[in-house]
Amino acid sequence: MEQIHEQLKNILNPNQILTRVPMKEHTSFRVGGEAAMLVLPSSIQEVAGVKKVLNVAHVPNVIIGNGTNLIVSDKGYSGVILKLADNFSKILVNDHIIIAQAGASLAAVSHAAWKNALTGLEFASGIPGTTGGAVAMNAGAYGGEMKDVVVETMSLNDAGDIVTLCGNEHAFGYRKSRFQEKDLIVLEIKMSLAKGEPDSIREKMQALNARRREKQPLNLPSAGSVFKRPEGYYAGKLIQDAGLQGWRIGGAQVSDKHCGFIVNTGDATASDIIALIQYVKDRVFQNSGVMLEEEVKILGG
Repeated sequence: MEQIHEQLKNILNPNQILTRVPMKEHTSFRVGGEAAMLVLPSSIQEVAGVKKVLNVAHVPNVIIGNGTNLIVSDKGYSGVILKLADNFSKILVNDHIIIAQAGASLAAVSHAAWKNALTGLEFASGIPGTTGGAVAMNAGAYGGEMKDVVVETMSLNDAGDIVTLCGNEHAFGYRKSRFQEKDLIVLEIKMSLAKGEPDSIREKMQALNARRREKQPLNLPSAGSVFKRPEGYYAGKLIQDAGLQGWRIGGAQVSDKHCGFIVNTGDATASDIIALIQYVKDRVFQNSGVMLEEEVKILGG
């Protein structure tokens, strides 16, 4: 890893390269062991340069945003993590178009839309995480999805080449997209919104965020909804019907407030959370015959 460190110093400043990083500081679950290296590129050229160095050296690597949909194992990650968050978060508004770097938070992009009297992103204003991650998994809430506003994206393939997608080329579906299918890294997103009335936009954002606070356990570390919605069912209802509301393994708990959430009550480990996820899946399958599928990603062994 020392040789990789030296090569990356030709692309990044020293303060953009971190070693032995506790991943509990970079994930919303607040758990996880150390990453051997975490880098903070601030431009498309830097991301592409880092990827090419790592690919040539066959060093395992992964891209993350704010870690709001991620569990890093207690053993950590022996490769390199590229973090695209505040370091990669420029937002440009031009008429009804918003262009955002992948690390821009959905909250910040939604705020920019409101400030510029643009409607269509109200549903996203309370979704945690970055715009790049939200586009990759076609995040949605309250009847809206990222596919409703995304018109063009710039991404990076595993070879380090820039890929531009437009319209239907994104292959958006329920919590899926072309980015997942082709292992593409979202870099920049162009969104088309409609002109609206600022007061109306703000009121809708406030109403949706109030509903979120009322129904979701936002006071404890979590990764949002742990499971995808099975067709014809609601994951939270299946979990509640299986008698798992409040069920704990170690410091991990099925939320009393919303059974679709698993929360860190304060001293959970990644192993606690992963074990609880598997336990919930097994119990729900025994009770209903439905096999739940995780939304969260698990990194490291």
